Amino acid sequence: MHILLTGGTGMIGRALCAYWAEQGHRLTVWSRQPAKVAELCGPSVRGIARLEELTDEPLDAVVNLAGAPIADRPWSKKRKALLWASRIGLTEQLLAWLHSREQQPAVLLSGSAVGWYGDGGEQELNENTPRVTDDFAAQLCGAWEETALRAEALGIRVVLVRTGLVLNPDGGMLKRLLLPFKLGLGGRLGDGRQWMPWIHFADQIALMDFLLQHSEARGPYNACAPLPARNAEFTKAMGQALSRPTLLPVPAFALRAGLGEMSGLLLGGQRAVPMRLLEAGFSFRFTHLDVALVDLLGHH
Repeated sequence: MHILLTGGTGMIGRALCAYWAEQGHRLTVWSRQPAKVAELCGPSVRGIARLEELTDEPLDAVVNLAGAPIADRPWSKKRKALLWASRIGLTEQLLAWLHSREQQPAVLLSGSAVGWYGDGGEQELNENTPRVTDDFAAQLCGAWEETALRAEALGIRVVLVRTGLVLNPDGGMLKRLLLPFKLGLGGRLGDGRQWMPWIHFADQIALMDFLLQHSEARGPYNACAPLPARNAEFTKAMGQALSRPTLLPVPAFALRAGLGEMSGLLLGGQRAVPMRLLEAGFSFRFTHLDVALVDLLGHH
């Protein structure tokens, strides 16, 4: 299978390249720095700077993960514009290119996030639940999904992966939390009651492969473990996995003062459940947060 990836040099993209290369698939990554793709993603992975380099080549699948990190810095007007362009703008470029091709891939696996629902409070959220609030993250995910779904008009099966908090000590939020927790400076955020839909990194990679291969899969899928946890529970499990105290909570007002609108990512949450993945027969290796964190952080 020939798979084209955007965002292929990111944390999830690199792991997918390694996983699929081992299975013998042919991989191409569309990147602003194509010369670095082989070094980051594996020697067999081809990097391209322009989609037109593939115009005459058969293509079986597209995996669209590109997007500037949403939680790296506060959401100024300039930052919001970058977040929008790196997701919606890039996906529009991808669709325009696909429209120009005679031969279409069978499937487009496109990124999204549980932030699509907005702050869900105590409500359990499955893929049939309508959006709860309309904050910036929800608008961003909504526009990203709507853009990707336009590929259906080309006869392409479109799968939307609504990812939660991906647990990986080598990247993402867990990596940023490691140092303060190791120093005994970890603690709950606000009152700690907000829900955190988490997923072990290994399950994230496995479910994306499952959705790519599962010919009946289409539409949105919540990519999170079946048992979401509250922030206070996550904080306790993290401290136990690292054998450190977690006695220093971060007040909500301090987060709002420091992060502005982006603080909603930390103080709000989604009690999301992977209903459609379970119905499709996907089996999670890690369903309990404490077990997942011990597996990931045991060597720390």
